[in-house]
Amino acid sequence: MLRRVFNIVSAIVLVAALALAVAFAGVRLVGLTPYAVLSGSMEPQYPVGSLIYVQDKTPEAVQVGDAITFSLDSGTLVTHQVYDIDAEGQLFYTQGIANVDESGAVIPDAAPVPFSRLAGVPVFCIPFLGYVNAWCTSTSGFFAIVSLVGAFIALSIVVELLDGRKKSSRSGSAVRGSHARP
Repeated sequence: MLRRVFNIVSAIVLVAALALAVAFAGVRLVGLTPYAVLSGSMEPQYPVGSLIYVQDKTPEAVQVGDAITFSLDSGTLVTHQVYDIDAEGQLFYTQGIANVDESGAVIPDAAPVPFSRLAGVPVFCIPFLGYVNAWCTSTSGFFAIVSLVGAFIALSIVVELLDGRKKSSRSGSAVRGSHARP
């Protein structure tokens, strides 16, 4: 019974781990890069805690109204909507759709984005998965995952030993209980 429960729990944990591995890293094989959404500047389109998947796109393929992911001078990545494009100056003018003033008008970003800073275009988003990604990639999350894997391996060994003892005690009692008579 213990072995059956352990096998079911193991299967569930394995499926969840594989799903997260695909969501966080496997998507890179098809040209997508996942990023956690950390601010509310693009809500409700990209809620805080979401995981967005960004695909490479040439600056010339970006249109007004598209959301783009770009890097700031500091290296921080931002996803905002393009409201104007200066093709000659190679600049995007962007805004966070949730950044509004008292009248409800969207406030444009302070500086335009050079074409060279374009990381790509978000193609889809999974709500709440960004929280999981941020935790897994944090120091405490990494150590927690390593600890859980170690505990899982130790538990697997214990279950195997207990199962082996039960089998040997059953087979041993059957051998002891049967005597061959000449």
